[in-house]
Amino acid sequence: MNNDKYASRGRDALVCRRSTIRLLALAISAASLAMQDAAGASGNGTYQELYRPQFHFSPAENWMNDPNGLVYHDGEYHLFYQYNPFGDTWGHMSWGHAVSPDLMHWEHLPVAISELGDEMVFSGSVVVDKHNTSGFGSRRNPPMVAIYTSARPGSQAQSLAYSTDRGRTWSRYDGNPVLDIGSAEFRDPKVFWYAPERKWVMAVVAALEHKVKLYSSPDLKNWTHMSDFGPANATGGAWECPDLFPLPVDGDSSRIKWVLLVSLNPGSIAGGSGMQYFVGDFDGTTFRADNVLGDYMPPAGELYQGFEEATDYGEWSTTGTAFGSGPTSGTISPQGEVSGYLGGGLVNSYHEADLGTGTLTSPPFTIESPYLNFLVGGGKHPHDPAISDQAVPAGSVFADFEGSSYGSGWSATGTFAGSAPAAGTLAGQQSVSGYEGRQLVNTFIDYDNGTGTIVSPGFTVMSDYINFLVGGGAHPYPGTANNPPTAVNLVVDGEVVRTATGQDSEALNWTHWDVSELRGQTARIEIVDSNTGGWGHINADHFMFSDEPALPRSTETTVNLLIDGEVVRSTTGPNSTTLDWAAWHVRNLIGQTAQIQLRDRNTGGWGYILADHFMFADEPALSLLQRSSWVDYGKDFYAAITFNNVPDARRLAIGWMNNWNYGQLTPTSPWRGAMSIPREFALRTIDGALRLVQQPVQELDLLGEDWQTFSQQQIPSGTTTLPLQGKAFEIKADLLPGDAKRVGLKVRSGNGEETLIGYDAEADEIYVDRTRSGEDGFSTDFPGVQRAPLAARDGKIRLHVLVDWSSVEVFGDQGQTVITEQIFPSATSDGVQLFSEGGSAMLDSLQVRPLGSSWTR
Repeated sequence: MNNDKYASRGRDALVCRRSTIRLLALAISAASLAMQDAAGASGNGTYQELYRPQFHFSPAENWMNDPNGLVYHDGEYHLFYQYNPFGDTWGHMSWGHAVSPDLMHWEHLPVAISELGDEMVFSGSVVVDKHNTSGFGSRRNPPMVAIYTSARPGSQAQSLAYSTDRGRTWSRYDGNPVLDIGSAEFRDPKVFWYAPERKWVMAVVAALEHKVKLYSSPDLKNWTHMSDFGPANATGGAWECPDLFPLPVDGDSSRIKWVLLVSLNPGSIAGGSGMQYFVGDFDGTTFRADNVLGDYMPPAGELYQGFEEATDYGEWSTTGTAFGSGPTSGTISPQGEVSGYLGGGLVNSYHEADLGTGTLTSPPFTIESPYLNFLVGGGKHPHDPAISDQAVPAGSVFADFEGSSYGSGWSATGTFAGSAPAAGTLAGQQSVSGYEGRQLVNTFIDYDNGTGTIVSPGFTVMSDYINFLVGGGAHPYPGTANNPPTAVNLVVDGEVVRTATGQDSEALNWTHWDVSELRGQTARIEIVDSNTGGWGHINADHFMFSDEPALPRSTETTVNLLIDGEVVRSTTGPNSTTLDWAAWHVRNLIGQTAQIQLRDRNTGGWGYILADHFMFADEPALSLLQRSSWVDYGKDFYAAITFNNVPDARRLAIGWMNNWNYGQLTPTSPWRGAMSIPREFALRTIDGALRLVQQPVQELDLLGEDWQTFSQQQIPSGTTTLPLQGKAFEIKADLLPGDAKRVGLKVRSGNGEETLIGYDAEADEIYVDRTRSGEDGFSTDFPGVQRAPLAARDGKIRLHVLVDWSSVEVFGDQGQTVITEQIFPSATSDGVQLFSEGGSAMLDSLQVRPLGSSWTR
């Protein structure tokens, strides 16, 4: 393929040389990898921008989400995808298009199927109609047929488009839609040829019913309903993007099982978007899964507290009003229906219509078992050890918004001109709480469509701190064209010198600005709302000058384990009225005196905690999410489907490497969105169970350089810096945990940044920690640690890791456990390290090679 078919080139290579060095008194003979700088790597030039993936597909510009229409035809792999031709956030959904001869090097083609009138083109699939059943082509020149969701206001139906010139141009079928059941949530058809009955089969979702509906057709135009699958397993969000396909078991073509992929948003095990899978049998009409979860019995144990047959909490003590005087028998009006608890009673802190706060604390007890299991539900507001409940310091109130206007000298612009402080919640808004007095600034005016500013008169800074309450949307100043700010700013000489924003909550909380260096200067407070999207407003109240900072008050809704008054374990609900099992591993605390404390410090959305049936046991209880089967345990793998018509019968898949929780906020430009590395799926019997396994496709070798190897090296407790530098590379590592509690790799390290890829020996889990991975302020949901079950095999942990300029993909053992995460580190954060915690470990072997760019030939 000609070079001019690719975007301007660049590569980030790892150049290896042999060296012998001494690290922490340990001699290591290793390959030293030095980064080869590429022209424009500082951010200039297409496909050389700061966070541009080098070997993962991304559009040259604009927004991309789900892969669509994956198909192989006439020597080319076709990748269609959800695309906005007009901007870098979701909208104007059309099908973008690229082709590749080898799954690694991609040629961009014009938009294949464009938005037309009020019809947006949602996800779907493409088949090669070899027998010309549709009549769109001929046997000599079989058509490519796209089956996609026509999305109109209040309606989703399935439609066709076809191409007879290798996918270069597409025509809509005059008879569209070909399948319409009168639903607004009926989408994402995946179609395949079922040879035993010479018919087409479509898997498509009734999204909010959590059903995959199966249809058949002789010609792609006329469809007959056959059966439904679901609801089953994880149903915490909408089901999307199904795919149904056969795989041989353990490579035996005489033993075939069928796999059903179902994407879920939100409600995945990592939070937000994710994918689960089912394994079973398909007879041409009905899919029956073997791994549908049934009733669950937790491990046997000793019941500590079940909250049954009691009018009060007995020896448990309460503060505040949230927990009432005793256990409840279920739902507290006007709460949604509470379920999942055992017996007739549970703890429910919804008292006072979710506005109550307080604690419920057990008497002291001695920990005598390795696990403490319990049921939990309610709000997802975690414990923050940095937050205390100390009183707000005294000060001088500058503005409390208790009058009929914002106050003397305050001015408003835009929608807010002529408005006044709000007496709490506005029409159409969730309940606002946490403000002082009767009124506050609330820019939810015009149902969150209002924009403008509210500006104070000038004042002289005469204290060390300005304390105030803030809530509403988490859209930082100065924002971007696609994410304008909802912020409170301090302005001096026309410049914003301090800023704060809400946390996507209607509950206001304290924050402060340290203004000690601004003493004597004239300033103004500016409340800015330029946003009309989700959480597109700001709440503010009670500005005070003080010599001490006001610290945020806790907003947790948690179940905590206390030792000597300190929180040593903490669990929160999943924003659900259905309780599910949780487990604390407390083996290292056996013999110590502890207490259980439930805390409700929240008066915003999901501002309560549910709990029941505390039990000591020798084994952990597992939640429904833990018991479900997940394609990927990371935050950033969604909507994956497999290629149709692959000639060598490999089952190849690509997923969207993003999450709807923050997908439209990621700090990339001029594009937003990338695809995972193409992966090959297989079914393997592992520890007696059939598991979906995946590995990067073998074509990755086309971008790989020579492997270099480390072997048989001790990893002492702490961090061992390797003589490696790079931003795009592949690692295969075998680790022996030894007596270490945790062991693993640190990649993209430097500038105070690092991404940890580790194994937790106590929990038998691998994990990716991106809490210090680089830029993450665009969303509070982005930083975090994602974990996945993986036991050592033959005493070893085997990791296969792909690192790109803005992503990490980790394949554990045989690929049955995978974690995919975006990261946004600095360009010069390119170090590689080993680490061990709680003891020493051993590096059995580590192979590393640089990976070149998909956009360079």
